[in-house]
Amino acid sequence: MSWIRIETHGGANAFLPGESITGSVYWELDPPVTEIELRLIWYTEGKGDQDSQIVDTARFNNPEPAEGRGFTVRVPQGPFSFSGKLISLLWALEAVAQPNDRAERLPITVSPTRREILLQSQTAE
Repeated sequence: MSWIRIETHGGANAFLPGESITGSVYWELDPPVTEIELRLIWYTEGKGDQDSQIVDTARFNNPEPAEGRGFTVRVPQGPFSFSGKLISLLWALEAVAQPNDRAERLPITVSPTRREILLQSQTAE
């Protein structure tokens, strides 16, 4: 059975803009792969076009079939995690094994308060 697991230092899942995220990626993959890439990404969900961006990466070349390696990636100054009525912007750490594209995602939050920003609709009274 093949698997990939991402863990952050201390199990943290919320980060400040500009902060470094440290952790480890563990895997057991069959068949063996040539590379595993840890990605810090943001993406949108909801109505309209979906956007995404890879913000930072850590590459693990020539991985053993079963192994774990540490990583550090840096959070940019934005955008912040938010949820609105029509769209949400989400962050994640994603580990992708090549060439078979086996992947695992760990959702995280990025904001100045370490909490997702909730956009409320304004109604006139």
